[in-house]
Amino acid sequence: MAVVNIISGIVLVVASVVIILAVLFTDTHNSGLNSAIGGSQDSFFGRNGGNTREAKINRVTTVIVIVFFVVAVVANVLSAYLG
Repeated sequence: MAVVNIISGIVLVVASVVIILAVLFTDTHNSGLNSAIGGSQDSFFGRNGGNTREAKINRVTTVIVIVFFVVAVVANVLSAYLG
């Protein structure tokens, strides 16, 4: 059981570091109050939506967050039943 705890701990640490880096690399659109009231002038389809750097970072972030939560839940369940 100790091996499973060590492996899940390593995966959680690596996933959390990747999540932090992905969030730091995302571009924030601080348009202020103007975008909240009038909406954004930036079109999703006009920027070639799925191929942009931002879209790729968002996909990587989503996948890593899902991996993080699945590993965390599995580690807790295994720890509760086998530990």
